[in-house]
Order: sequence, then C-alpha cells, then structure tokens
Amino acid sequence: MIFFGHRFLENEPLYHVSDIDSILHTPPASTIYLEFDEKNLNIINHAVLNSVKVALFVKNTTEILYASSLGASYIIIEKELAKTAQNIAENYLFDAKILALIEEEDEIEELALLGVDGVIFSGAIVKISSL
Repeated sequence: MIFFGHRFLENEPLYHVSDIDSILHTPPASTIYLEFDEKNLNIINHAVLNSVKVALFVKNTTEILYASSLGASYIIIEKELAKTAQNIAENYLFDAKILALIEEEDEIEELALLGVDGVIFSGAIVKISSL
C-alpha cells in the first residue's frame, strides 16, 4: 500500500496548482495535484506533455476513466468510491495508482482489505500559487 501524508512514513507532498505558471514553483520531480475539471484540462495536458506527474481527484466512474486516459499517475477518490475505482483500474490495467482520500488512520485497514493501491491524508496536499 502507498501512503501519502502518514506521520510515520516520509514522502513527498502533492502540490495543488491552479495554473500552468504554478508548476514552476514546485520542486523538481514533484507531483502536481488537481481536481478533474474541464477547466483544468490545459494544465493537465501541459503537465503530462512535460513529464510532470499528475494526481487527479475525481468524483465518479467516468472521471476515473478520463483521468487514466489523460495520463494521471495517481487517481484520488473519496473512500466510498474505492472498491469501484480499484476494480476498474485492475480490469483496464491502469498505469495510474488509486489513492483513497482519508482523514483518520483507522480508515487504512478497511481500504487495505478492499485492495486499494494507497491512501492519502489531506495534509499531504500543499497549495502552490504562481505569485
């Protein structure tokens, strides 16, 4: 299981950007975070074309499929969508990893038993601006 933002395990945060210029303010080899939205497609496409890892937060099954097709490295979902998302990822052999957004450590076991690739605590997402 992959962990982002767990207090025991050191890892890089995800950088929440709001525009293409914000990507320049992230560390080299970082992963940017965006909510899947049509208005973010230019940022997503720019990042993927420039070999920047992208983590996309999605809200439904269709967006899971879009995120994979757009080249996301990580697909972040609410835990209620975890089993469905993981099944789709395994069925279609996604390269992306499915991460369930959680707040408490006691949620980890349930998601592990569902076979979800990983979890992410909200504290692992750092807001970056282009200023």
